[in-house]
Amino acid sequence: MPIGENLPVWMLASVLVFTLASCQNPAADEQSTTDSGDRVAMTDVPERVFWGDLHVHSNLSFDSNSFGNQHLGPEDAYRFARGEEVVASGGKRAKLSRPLDFLMVADHAEYLGVLTALQDENEGLLSTPLGKRWNEYLSGGDGMGPIMDEYVAMVTGVQPVEVPDKSFNKSVWRHVIDLAEQFNSPGKFTAFAGYEWTSMPGGRNLHRVVVFKDGPEKTKETIPFSALDSDDPEDLWAYLAQYEQSTKGSVLAIAHNGNLSGGIMFDDQTLDGNPLTAEYAKTRSRWEPVYEVTQVKGDGEAHPLLSADDKFADFETWDETDISLTPKPDDPNRVREMLKGEYARSGLKKGLKYDDELGANPYQFGLIGSTDSHTALATADDNNFWGKFKDSEQSSTRLNSKMGGALWPNGKLTASGYTGVWARANTRAELFDAIQRREVYATTGPRITLRVFAGWSFGQDDLTAKNFAAKGYIEGVPMGGLLEKATGGKIPRFLIKALKDPESADLERVQIIKGWRQSDGTLRERIYDVVLADQTSGGAQLSAYWADPSFDANEGAFYYIRVLEAPSKRWTTYDAERYGLKLPPNVPRLNQERAYSSPIWYRPNS
Repeated sequence: MPIGENLPVWMLASVLVFTLASCQNPAADEQSTTDSGDRVAMTDVPERVFWGDLHVHSNLSFDSNSFGNQHLGPEDAYRFARGEEVVASGGKRAKLSRPLDFLMVADHAEYLGVLTALQDENEGLLSTPLGKRWNEYLSGGDGMGPIMDEYVAMVTGVQPVEVPDKSFNKSVWRHVIDLAEQFNSPGKFTAFAGYEWTSMPGGRNLHRVVVFKDGPEKTKETIPFSALDSDDPEDLWAYLAQYEQSTKGSVLAIAHNGNLSGGIMFDDQTLDGNPLTAEYAKTRSRWEPVYEVTQVKGDGEAHPLLSADDKFADFETWDETDISLTPKPDDPNRVREMLKGEYARSGLKKGLKYDDELGANPYQFGLIGSTDSHTALATADDNNFWGKFKDSEQSSTRLNSKMGGALWPNGKLTASGYTGVWARANTRAELFDAIQRREVYATTGPRITLRVFAGWSFGQDDLTAKNFAAKGYIEGVPMGGLLEKATGGKIPRFLIKALKDPESADLERVQIIKGWRQSDGTLRERIYDVVLADQTSGGAQLSAYWADPSFDANEGAFYYIRVLEAPSKRWTTYDAERYGLKLPPNVPRLNQERAYSSPIWYRPNS
């Protein structure tokens, strides 16, 4: 029985019991007690997808605050995510059309809460040399200018780092945890405690979001490890390991969309220039099970220069080499090599190479979407897009503004993205475990329901089986899983179901993206259209059974699902209609929203 190695013991036990009961009630409720003592209804296997955002910033983040959000804190972010109305920094009322199921306020660890403390005249901060000097800048009329100069110089290593004392950092972190605890409601709404580690060596974006599974009894035993402590991901992973060892808790990290990393997000060497090793590969995949493939700063699935045969690869593409806008190399070959270290599909392909060479895959990650909003408003809807910073909130002038004072024209911002999580219940433990086993997927905003299973014995009839989910877990693996070694000439077979978001466009097609490594070491990819919407019946729901026609049992491979909607209005068009604007010719008017499943891998040596 090809049970994937990622299938948890609880799930295996549940589905076996489920099978013995003749699969009469696949969504039968169990009861589980959370750490807080709440009783939450559970299902035998994950029967529901939960929607949320693990990457939104409040006024506790230095950049969010300095670029105009001085009033919306974590509590406002949670209220907005739960569906309540809030007043945005620009003074307009903002509300989601549908609440989210979970949220993490991932404020930057570097100078976390310092600006809000200065604005509140916090005595603890004002007693430190840094707080005293920065307060003098503000009260003396110099304003934020010299503070910004010092901040950038210290974060980038140009001048020695100066930080508040640990007691201040601990008090701010406890405040973050207390707010997450206040808004966490097991079974109804999940609020994770976490933060962002903001590494950018030489202006290259290597940011990670750190997500804690635990409540305050464990998370208050630590304080955030920031890029001021180290900008090397390996040091962050060591911190995560130390946290788990000392608290017996659980934590993971999520790398950001790598399109501004200057080619080093999926590099062929470590940050300090050493070749990748099996230990590095195992450590990275251990602590970073998923990857943020899409967000407000562009989409990072694929690039047209790397995937010339993929007509859908050029989607919300950002071509800057790094977050400092370093000019791209003049040599096209160097540009392509750089991009291979930035885009998810290329990273997944590199992972196959290292799996063969090292026996471990550093780039074995699932796919999620996040907003990276710095307004405290976690919205990825084109018709309700609130931008990146205050200056890109809804207004008649935001198309002419710059993103937070940077150099990117505002029309380039992307209304993206959200994470779908298949879990048994809406609790920290269940959602975290699902993320860790990669049973998650990314969308660019629409809440498309997407489910996929892969196995060796599925048939066409299994798509309509009443016990579809239970059968998928028993006879195969879900998204994020690993298929065991093929025997007896078997080929992988996939069951795919996609359901449109009722508030978004119809589905147009479902594709399988396959990447594999040939016996000669060549990395290949191919896109298969496995189902197209019927022009007469529309694309409300698309289902597909697919067997790989070119499978070679000796070649490692990955498969992920891409679901495309029909083209729809981009947020720029909604702005033009809302404010009576004429869009410049270079501003896109339409886009084609999409969802990306986490991959399923085949390892010939498993």
